Amino acid sequence: MADVPMMRLLARDAQTIGVHLMAIQPEVRFTADADAKPALPRLPEYRTKAVNSWDEFSPLREVIVGDATGARIPMQTDVSAWLNDYPELSRSEREQVGGRFPQRVIEETNEDLADLVTTLRDLGVVVHQPPAVDHEQEFGGPGWRSQGRHSYCPRDVALVIGSTVIETPSPSRARYFELANMRDLFQDYLERGAAWLSAPRPQLRDELYLADAAGGPALGEAEPAFEAANVLRLGRDVFYQVSRSGNELGLRWLQSTLQLIGDIRVHPLRGLYQGTHIDSTICFLRPGLVLLNPERVRPDTIPEVLRGWDVIWCPPINEPVAPVLSRTLSTPWVGMNLLMISPHMAIVDGNQPELIRLLETKGITVVPRRLRHSRVLGGGFHCVTLDTVRDGGLENYLD
Repeated sequence: MADVPMMRLLARDAQTIGVHLMAIQPEVRFTADADAKPALPRLPEYRTKAVNSWDEFSPLREVIVGDATGARIPMQTDVSAWLNDYPELSRSEREQVGGRFPQRVIEETNEDLADLVTTLRDLGVVVHQPPAVDHEQEFGGPGWRSQGRHSYCPRDVALVIGSTVIETPSPSRARYFELANMRDLFQDYLERGAAWLSAPRPQLRDELYLADAAGGPALGEAEPAFEAANVLRLGRDVFYQVSRSGNELGLRWLQSTLQLIGDIRVHPLRGLYQGTHIDSTICFLRPGLVLLNPERVRPDTIPEVLRGWDVIWCPPINEPVAPVLSRTLSTPWVGMNLLMISPHMAIVDGNQPELIRLLETKGITVVPRRLRHSRVLGGGFHCVTLDTVRDGGLENYLD
């Protein structure tokens, strides 16, 4: 689809996508008396809640966007970094890796993020972009020291379930204080009625980090450890991917905690993808429609509860330009990491024409945008955003 001016796109698709100018300016109703003052607008329910996000696709109203400033990679001699950054590296190779990303990568990524912010605001979405913190400051716990990583992917370690914000216990030592730049925003949410909690702070001792049968890194079960991006939300159902960034104890903690929030079912996903996150493996597009990664999911391994859904398989990923660095944090499949604006609109990597055409055949209007260094920094449009307000509620989409 051609990249048309956003307001023309809105006008053309207003009836279809449900994201129109009324999302920006609530209706003002007038009484029959011409001299009377207009009645106060009645704000939709979602506008009265500080936080309300139960799914990945209902109309988006408020979102947090990342900032790549100061992005760096922790020293790979740290066993927790080897777990999820470049697990294919040998010990001698890991000793040579660490430090800031090239300034070109940071500057061009921030240009792309700025364009994303403008696009979202043109669509009537409220956008927050807290400035990145200084990730070069050193910190640590008993037996370990680290520096930070980046503020590029707010979804990685903050999970929103309904009106609750959960800080998740990442197994990466470099991510221990990654949410520092969002604390003021989360406190504001708390003061306006949201719930804000944190999983048990992990100790991240060496015994959490194991080796698998092939000598590669594996995440142990010494304590609960998982990242928010291991989780996808579907109303009253939540999917949790067990992988190198989320263990079984983390699953158990999340199950026990979500029971306190509401009637929520947690579905473990085991054996699909042993790498890290779930959102380049499964993408919920709207109720009954799901995009799957054909390299990680087969027809016989589709989660049982989704087998009645309309499944579309992601086409091969297109990379017209090679990454500027030979070592990348994401596979090419980050190209399917899209952001749903509504059940009928998505922001998608503009370099994926086959995926765009496929989505359009399903009645989804595509807004193509770019993240030139998504593979290098490890995050696409879903990763670099954290939706805090959507229209959806605690719906049952599976029964």
